[in-house]
Amino acid sequence: MTHQLTDNCGKVIVGKEEVISLVLTSFICSGHVLLEDVPGTGKTMLLRAFAKTIGGGFKRIQFTPDLLPSDLTGINFYNQKTGEFEFRRGPLFSNIILADEINRATPRTQSSLLEAMEERQITVDGVTTRLAEPFMVMATQNPLESYGTFPLPEAQTDRFFMRLSMGYMAREQEMEVMARRSTLDIVESLSQTVSAEDTAYVRREYPNVRVSRPVLGYMMDIVELTRRESSFVSGVSTRGAIALYKAAQVTAALSGRAYVIPEDVQHVAAPVLCHRLSTGGGARSAAAADFLKRILESVPVPLEEA
Repeated sequence: MTHQLTDNCGKVIVGKEEVISLVLTSFICSGHVLLEDVPGTGKTMLLRAFAKTIGGGFKRIQFTPDLLPSDLTGINFYNQKTGEFEFRRGPLFSNIILADEINRATPRTQSSLLEAMEERQITVDGVTTRLAEPFMVMATQNPLESYGTFPLPEAQTDRFFMRLSMGYMAREQEMEVMARRSTLDIVESLSQTVSAEDTAYVRREYPNVRVSRPVLGYMMDIVELTRRESSFVSGVSTRGAIALYKAAQVTAALSGRAYVIPEDVQHVAAPVLCHRLSTGGGARSAAAADFLKRILESVPVPLEEA
């Protein structure tokens, strides 16, 4: 499944197989992704290609200061022909949602995503409507600009399963992209390579991947050390610890194993945990990544018993 998805998405996003794999991991865990990067690195095209590959619906929402919660959830409007109120669904009623530049919207609009992300439902005028599965939100932020933006609060950032960054391509890869035909044309030509049945099967079965007691203790050692580390204002929450556990299980499953090894934990630790750490000040991302790297180096790795 991993190779099918990365190969198909790789036709659009060149040289970013690891990012695509991590997005897949979040998707299988029913998690959401916060993508922080400079403009023009392929964030929108990544999610378009991902949606086409799994055969899911895709909606892109451009977040602006004047965006209202009803612009996301939908509204009840009066139908003069029938004489009754009808619900007009908003763009959140889809499978894959791209919340572009989420930090440009007001906190009121940002918070309207919380119920959809956590509860998989939307409530309008007291009426609750369930969202279709699968459902994933990928929000983007531009870390270079802060004027006219509303930074996500810690509690809302913690709702995202992973924080990823695309980064620039290698020189040869970027030259290849520059010389090829339109990326949008390539996305439109993509076909579905992962069936809904395959997706449902993996999402249903990955919790059966075994995590031994020493590996579980290894995860907890990392989490507890972030809470004791004096460099952090706050450490990883219980939600973050659960996310690390699930991500390690999916990583093992996609690698063809029925058990988790410490390398699985190390592979997903940074994207799952870094955005849940607060160091205070403005350089949270870089500082948290550096501190987490030191923690991973200091925590003893459990060894296989003979």
